[in-house]
Amino acid sequence: MPQFHIWTVGCQVNTADSAKLAAGLQRLGFEQTDQPRDAQLVVLNTCAVRQHAEDKATAKLGTLKRMRLERPEMRVAVMGCMVGPRTARRDDPLSKRFPWVDAWAQPQQFDEIVKLLDLPDLPELAQAEDDGGEFWPQVFPHETRPTAYVPVIEGCDKFCTYCIVPLRRGRERSRPIAEVRREIEAHLARGVREVTLLGQTVEAYGKDQPPVDPRTNHADLFDLMAEIHDLDGLLRIRQLTSYPPDMTDRILEGMATLPKVCEAFSLPVQSGSDDVLTNMRRGYSVAQFRDRVEKVRSLWPQAGISTDVIVGFPGESDADFQATYDLLAELRFDKVHVAAYSPRAGTYAERRQPDDLPPELKSERLHAIEELQREVSSQINAGYLLRDVEVIVEELKPAEDAANERLTGRTRTMKLVHFDAPAGSLRAGDAATVTVTRTGAWSLQGIPART
Repeated sequence: MPQFHIWTVGCQVNTADSAKLAAGLQRLGFEQTDQPRDAQLVVLNTCAVRQHAEDKATAKLGTLKRMRLERPEMRVAVMGCMVGPRTARRDDPLSKRFPWVDAWAQPQQFDEIVKLLDLPDLPELAQAEDDGGEFWPQVFPHETRPTAYVPVIEGCDKFCTYCIVPLRRGRERSRPIAEVRREIEAHLARGVREVTLLGQTVEAYGKDQPPVDPRTNHADLFDLMAEIHDLDGLLRIRQLTSYPPDMTDRILEGMATLPKVCEAFSLPVQSGSDDVLTNMRRGYSVAQFRDRVEKVRSLWPQAGISTDVIVGFPGESDADFQATYDLLAELRFDKVHVAAYSPRAGTYAERRQPDDLPPELKSERLHAIEELQREVSSQINAGYLLRDVEVIVEELKPAEDAANERLTGRTRTMKLVHFDAPAGSLRAGDAATVTVTRTGAWSLQGIPART
């Protein structure tokens, strides 16, 4: 049986895209392998949001070139956000740098990859039906873990000056509620117990879908969550990623009435300075962002909230950075993903906003945020000590004691929990109550709670 290998870097949307492509290739008779050397087809699913992600992809391409020399029958495809229209046409520096790549596919344009397989009966396969709906483009991933990422809205209409995503993934397009429900039902049949509804700005979901509530003009994320909430076997619902202006009171207040919706939010702020937010074209002020955080915490007092921050954006002054630092100290997020600004080719910032801060200053600011957040996260997590938390088991490994297994899961608030339990007593997908016995900045440890 021919084999394929998919290497993925970047966000959860990329992870979901890779899973969908894998399901399609398996439908065509290919088998997945963890070893690219054994594969007839190798696909790199790339990210262009940060320079580090691009560097990882180009390094991987260098490794594959050596493999390709040894195995000329191997086919190599590159997909994801590094691939723009010019790259797909082989008319840019990236495609010219790697002329031996067989296909450059823009996000979710899987057909360009499937064409490399040269399968004469592809049209018949493409029209076949299975429990996931049409093979292409609605084939649903064959998730083997108890958690699944389910894209519900593709693209982005925000056009922040620094961001390449709208230029790669296009405008916002929501999937019909019935289609999302069918995908989740397929996941549940395979043992999934928790789903994360994905979108670049997930609360924008439904603006192009017919209304569910006759009092509204269109569907929204609450309507979608309400539709899937009572599916048998579904224990938890999450969403990712949030954007403040899209987080309406209707959506948030509706979510709070659904017990399966987890009290965990990823709410990027990017900067604590109104001047920087304006230069970024983020579309909200610090006061508006703070209002949404306060709204979430009024509905879920124990909510876990993470955020994203960019330091060293063009023109960021000492005062701008201090405003960001002070906002993070005030709002006390559970986790902060911080990155130093790096220009993305083709964005407005790359064309019109000179990258005028030295790398040393960016690094200094980044480390200051990291140190602040280490302290804040440690303090927040210390509040879990000796508390009982519910986790869904995601991973099992051998423990030091052969009679036990080392299990890993997450709380409803997205805290990572490690604990030992008697071997065979729990399986992936089981819900377990754990007493927290040790806390750190990034995870919790515990023991099974006494019943």
